Amino acid sequence: MAENLKGCSVCCKSSWNQLQDLCRLAKLSCPSLGISKRNLYDFEVEYLCDYKKIREQEYYLVKWRGYPDSESTWEPRQNLKCVRILKQFHKDLERELLRRHHRSKPPRHLDPSLANYLVQKAKQRRALRRWEQELNAKRSHLGRITVENEVDLDGPPRAFVYINEYRVGEGITLNQVAVGCECQDCLWAPAGGCCPGASLHKFAYNDQGQVRLRAGLPIYECNSRCRCGYDCPNRVVQKGIRYDLCIFRTDDGRGWGVRTLEKIRKNSFVMEYVGEIITSEEAERRGQIYDRQGATYLFDLDYVEDVYTVDAAYYGNISHFVNHSCDPNLQVYNVFIDNLDERLPRIAFFATRTIRAGEELTFDYNMQVDPVDMESTRMDSNFGLAGLPGSPKKRVRIECKCGTESCRKYLF
Repeated sequence: MAENLKGCSVCCKSSWNQLQDLCRLAKLSCPSLGISKRNLYDFEVEYLCDYKKIREQEYYLVKWRGYPDSESTWEPRQNLKCVRILKQFHKDLERELLRRHHRSKPPRHLDPSLANYLVQKAKQRRALRRWEQELNAKRSHLGRITVENEVDLDGPPRAFVYINEYRVGEGITLNQVAVGCECQDCLWAPAGGCCPGASLHKFAYNDQGQVRLRAGLPIYECNSRCRCGYDCPNRVVQKGIRYDLCIFRTDDGRGWGVRTLEKIRKNSFVMEYVGEIITSEEAERRGQIYDRQGATYLFDLDYVEDVYTVDAAYYGNISHFVNHSCDPNLQVYNVFIDNLDERLPRIAFFATRTIRAGEELTFDYNMQVDPVDMESTRMDSNFGLAGLPGSPKKRVRIECKCGTESCRKYLF
């Protein structure tokens, strides 16, 4: 909404729902907001705060949307039409009772600590739902993002900005490609080997968009100057995330993780590792800070030489939340599209095997690939995250919590 003053448009910081709530609080009708005398006194349940049972009648303490906590009221169950909120309240209550080693059946009255937990959980769900909406509003890819935390009361990260492509740091330039291919059919009738052939490399994909190159070989996709269109089989990574994914809270102390909500076929593209491109010198400085915090999101771009690093700590996409595993289901590939500077590849994750719906996505923070002909591929075999143990930028070892049979016990 905006208020026009002599040709001036001023953005309103309040949401549509907040403005409706203000009207109801002030008992004012507003046709522009859809508030009339007919629905002026309609009340919406924001969340449930407490529960009690009197003579087999269930009552709930209701926090009404748009009203302060002091205006919350006890309501009998038959007065409440919020089926989803009721189900979630009882699910949270049952889960917390079991965690406290009590019976799962709700008592007639909740003790204050339990009621307070349920309020905090309801507020957390609201915060996570808002964050989920923000993530989906910012994403440019097809795959949707959901957020879930059934483990603790942690809410959204306080310092994280979702981006869809590299953010270039100070003093770094991404040069756009000058030429493209002239192919009629890049897969079956490539002219001069298409874009991969122009760089003396092989075509990366089959007709299903699955990578057919062994790990260590670079991928060269068609670019913005190519004659081919959007449906070209050599445009895979650039189309972004195609699968619906869930950011979830792990129950084994590994923080946030990512799982797929759809089946992913072997060798399919899953996501890019996106963040801020910085120099290795700046990465060294930030790495020392991250060391003290006990976490890092630094990824060396060491395809030909270790000059630049991707920092996904503050700016990043969903890959920011992907955990390490010593037996991962994602493999790293270096990808070149509109920028052919071999010091600045894009980092893409492909499925190493078929990944079931509901399965967590992981990659090896110290991934090693099979040795290949360095002269023809120029691939550095170390995909380690800069600033983590084992890299020159780290001075302490971090225990691995992946829990796989092949676990190395330490990340590096």
